[in-house]
Amino acid sequence: MAGAYVCPCHPEVSSQASSLCPKCGMALEPAAGGAELGESSELRAMERRLIAAALLCVPLLLIAMGPMLAPTLRWPSWTRGSSGAWLQLALATPVVFGCGWTFFRRAWASLRHASPNMFTLVAMGVSAAFGASALGTIAPTLLPPDALGPGGEAPLYFESAAVIVALVLLGQVLELRARSRTSRALEQLLDLTPPTAHKIDGTGLGTVEIGLHLVRPRDRLEVRPGGRIPVDGVVVQGQSTVDESMLTGEPLPVAKGPGDALSGGTINQTGVLRMDVTRIGDKTLVARIAAQVAEAQRSRAPIQALVDRVARWFVPIVLVAALLAALAWLIWGPPPAATRAMLSAISVLVIACPCALGLATPMSVLVAVGRAAKSGVLFREAAAIERLAAVDTLALDKTGTLTAGRPRVTGVALHGDHSTTEVLAFAAALERSSEHPLARAVLDAADEHGAPHLQRRDFVSHTGAGLTGTVQDRSVVLGNHRHLELCAPSARFPGPGSDRTELLLAVDGLAAATIEVQDELRPGAAEAVEALRSAGLRLWMLTGDAEGPARRIAAQLGIERVDSGLLPADKARLVAEEMAAGHVVAVAGDGINDAPALATCDVGLAMGTGTDIAKETAAVTLVAGDLAAAARAHALAGRTLRNIRQNLVFAFGYNALGIPLAAGALYPLLGLQLSPMVAAAAMSLSSVSVIANALRLR
Repeated sequence: MAGAYVCPCHPEVSSQASSLCPKCGMALEPAAGGAELGESSELRAMERRLIAAALLCVPLLLIAMGPMLAPTLRWPSWTRGSSGAWLQLALATPVVFGCGWTFFRRAWASLRHASPNMFTLVAMGVSAAFGASALGTIAPTLLPPDALGPGGEAPLYFESAAVIVALVLLGQVLELRARSRTSRALEQLLDLTPPTAHKIDGTGLGTVEIGLHLVRPRDRLEVRPGGRIPVDGVVVQGQSTVDESMLTGEPLPVAKGPGDALSGGTINQTGVLRMDVTRIGDKTLVARIAAQVAEAQRSRAPIQALVDRVARWFVPIVLVAALLAALAWLIWGPPPAATRAMLSAISVLVIACPCALGLATPMSVLVAVGRAAKSGVLFREAAAIERLAAVDTLALDKTGTLTAGRPRVTGVALHGDHSTTEVLAFAAALERSSEHPLARAVLDAADEHGAPHLQRRDFVSHTGAGLTGTVQDRSVVLGNHRHLELCAPSARFPGPGSDRTELLLAVDGLAAATIEVQDELRPGAAEAVEALRSAGLRLWMLTGDAEGPARRIAAQLGIERVDSGLLPADKARLVAEEMAAGHVVAVAGDGINDAPALATCDVGLAMGTGTDIAKETAAVTLVAGDLAAAARAHALAGRTLRNIRQNLVFAFGYNALGIPLAAGALYPLLGLQLSPMVAAAAMSLSSVSVIANALRLR
């Protein structure tokens, strides 16, 4: 069982209790469902440490730097000499070992687990600066003679050690606040559901207000105009429009009537609705979205593996660089060589802290997944973002993906001695348990003709082909031409020639009827297809429907490649062949028959209005079930990957430039040696630049 706390940078690290990650030293964060979301105790603790460090650093800087910055002022005698050194020690000690103690804990954990990280370098740099200063204050005679000033006083770096701690704390606070904003967004999403609901009382006429925690599946609730829908359910009475923009990103309200699904947290606008409850608690759409977003934000993009490999060698390389810089100053540097060597080594250790490197990928993923959720796109994992950005071919299912998925029966051709009402009753008896969009069309037509509800048994669903069963003690087969050839070979039907979908019905092995069904384009499908084509994607239709209807829809959308009459295994096979040819393939579908292809492809896109198995199989869910969200998801994935690469350039480029400068590259040219304080400020600035760049994705 996964732990209740996980590492934001290493999701494979989890624990049942709040602790530190042994790999990067970050505090473990609450997992979805494991602990409450929102502002973390770690952030509040870091903010308190930062405030305390800043308050102590101000007088420390005045004492240490004041006489140099304003030599004409009359500084009190107790700020200079031995008394000033002891005062600096008194001010710096609580900053380093109080406010900065968390960094030493994390550094020790990294060494204990043989996984050096940014806190290892921070602890070493701060320890070197503070230790040398403390030694110079308490026992200056133990220092090398060339490390002492002209008056025999020891050089002090208390202010550098304290300011380094304060600046690293600032970087941690900025990072934790960025993470906290996303956590609060998830908490706000969960807060969309109202605290109470109006349950229909025993008379069926009035209502009683109850707490949301008392609502149970199959309860009947009333939702009034302007009220939020409390849980997931289905409309049983009333007509209204519902604002679902908070879940789907689509601004237009959706008309709702009997039989339509409702999602908790959405807003009823115009009419009174009565609904039967289907899902409550963490099974509602809002809760599942929040859990999936949180899970995706903690997952790792494949590009993070490169960062991990670099980080594994980075700390040892920095330690060697700091040692070489110190040796170079000791051998060739001007006096006081020992002081300059120590300054150089401390600066290298501090400026090389790989915090920006560790933030580069997780911050972009964190922001992108949250941004996608607001526009109706749910990524199951960070890897899906990277894969989607690389996609060059998009295979599209027809029914429910390109079309509205609400087909209607447009004609019934009789081939035997059964009436239209009878054949619709037989077909409806089989379709009553099917999730396929065509089932709804048959059931609606049966209701319109007043067909009776017939009992059936021995029901079998042949995914992507058709249905069989026994209805009123008669053998009934319903499906496409291929299905009828296999299950009712003696039935003779006219050959397919219509541009509409045909369902063939055989009763007792004889042809009974051809039911013509037509599905129209989904609103906005043409614009979405054009946006996907403009993005450079090769579009391809994969459908189990007959060739005529498939070609008609493809012609309307300008899709040239069409493969029709496919079984689920055929779809998966064609996708695998395309991938073997070197293409990165995405599949968009909504049905059970699309699940094998969604699992086979590089990245699956499931329509949120489709079947559960399609959504469970795919790596990406389009909540509103329209292709416009697919175009948004592809564009966001590309921007996210570019953002990650930019962050890595910032992090790597910063260290490539910063380490030589800290080692003393400017001294031969300008006579300048980088102060550890400046190195700490530059290190924090690199983290800020990565965070700011990632937040641009919002």
